[in-house]
Amino acid sequence: MTAQPIRIAVVGHTNAGKTSLLRTLTRRAHFGEVSDRPGTTRHVESADLEVNGAVAVRFFDTPGLEDAVALREHLAAFDTQAAHPTQATPPERIRRFLQGPEAHGVFEQEAKVLRTMLDIDAAFLVIDVREPVLPKFRDEIELLNSCARPVLPVLNFVRDAASREPAWKELLSAYGLHVQVRFDAAAPFVGAEQDLYNDLATLLRERRELLRGVVDTLAAEAALRRQSACARIAELLVDAAAVRRTVSATEFADTARRNALVAALQKAVFDKAQRCTDDLLALYGFRQGDADEAPLQAIEGRWTLDFFSPEAMKDAGLRLGKGAVIGAAVGVVADLAVAGISLGAGAALGGAIGGAVSQGWGPLGRKIANKLRDMHELTVEDAVLFTMITWQLQLAQALERRGHAATQRINADATANAPTDGDAQARADATTRAAAAAVRGGQPSRNHPDWEAAAGNVAGRMFWRPSPQREALVADLSHALLRAFEPA
Repeated sequence: MTAQPIRIAVVGHTNAGKTSLLRTLTRRAHFGEVSDRPGTTRHVESADLEVNGAVAVRFFDTPGLEDAVALREHLAAFDTQAAHPTQATPPERIRRFLQGPEAHGVFEQEAKVLRTMLDIDAAFLVIDVREPVLPKFRDEIELLNSCARPVLPVLNFVRDAASREPAWKELLSAYGLHVQVRFDAAAPFVGAEQDLYNDLATLLRERRELLRGVVDTLAAEAALRRQSACARIAELLVDAAAVRRTVSATEFADTARRNALVAALQKAVFDKAQRCTDDLLALYGFRQGDADEAPLQAIEGRWTLDFFSPEAMKDAGLRLGKGAVIGAAVGVVADLAVAGISLGAGAALGGAIGGAVSQGWGPLGRKIANKLRDMHELTVEDAVLFTMITWQLQLAQALERRGHAATQRINADATANAPTDGDAQARADATTRAAAAAVRGGQPSRNHPDWEAAAGNVAGRMFWRPSPQREALVADLSHALLRAFEPA
């Protein structure tokens, strides 16, 4: 017999982040409506969390409590009106209120919350810790406690500079709510979901086994998403490294023709990178072009960076290599790239990386020019690959820390120069090492232009199949990329 799902009401003051929390917990970016306007949720809506194909948890998103102070006074009047006031328990008072006309009038929104509270196993009390601890919040807690259901406070916006977390913890403890969870719905802490359900298990001991299954499933899903993300990024690396465009000596000597060929190659590589970005967004439950969510700056700006620009190379070197030259981090000499001249090998004079072949030759360019035969081959330089793969890893890391209710774009430029803790610096160093190791490991792709995915026309893409050797290399590179996510 399948166990009945755990029924959880998500309750709290208006605009505390209840719907935002549910979007993140269910990974449903379009559940309900998220807005800065108070009282956005007006009706009780449900959302399910499945484990192994069965509903394990059923959430109920409730309207915000709007006038708990007046409702508490209204309920207190029941005692003076009742023949035997001392015999009424708090839940009985709530049920009596729900049968009265006020539950369908002035206290309609509160009635929806309390009616739901009487029909669930537990409640998540979402608290915006930026709010001052006012008397109305005490009345809300007392109302919820009157329903005699376990209540687990979820402290939202704890990272905000205006957080009043200590004051809130003191208030909650005064009402017996000692088990509390710190959970920023827009940018959850790593492992916050597991903590949420583990703490809930302390309140619902009889459902502990089911909740343990939820925790295990969440951990397995997170690991699988991470592995899939690294596999997709490894696919991009092999795909881009395998790119080879053959150019006749005559065409190469024609500046206009050469520039056009280089531009076409750059666009092909950029399109591959953008498809990988879109796939990562979809993997983590975000959608490109979602105007309601604006989930990441992957749609415009940062994550659509021109990987071939000198600014991108310099930026990647400063951010990730601690000022070191990218080529040194990768450990591959540009003019020794297999298969001929690489993008940027002839750009030593201009200092641009990737595609600026026409900017001038210089000593390095002349050295390569002496080796040229009748046919030239353009490939993607390692520094470009390094920057591109690093960017994709950063995107995956950002998505792991991104709540599905976030409405603000990630401002990478604003965070780049902000003070970083040891964990952030360790993560950046691990990303650099993983990307560099992957680029080194992906060098065999340069000998296999047939490994370029979706090469040729549309019909060719339909029938293209990767070779076992290519798939084996992708698997090896994905393991190397996983090191970017390992703790220091």
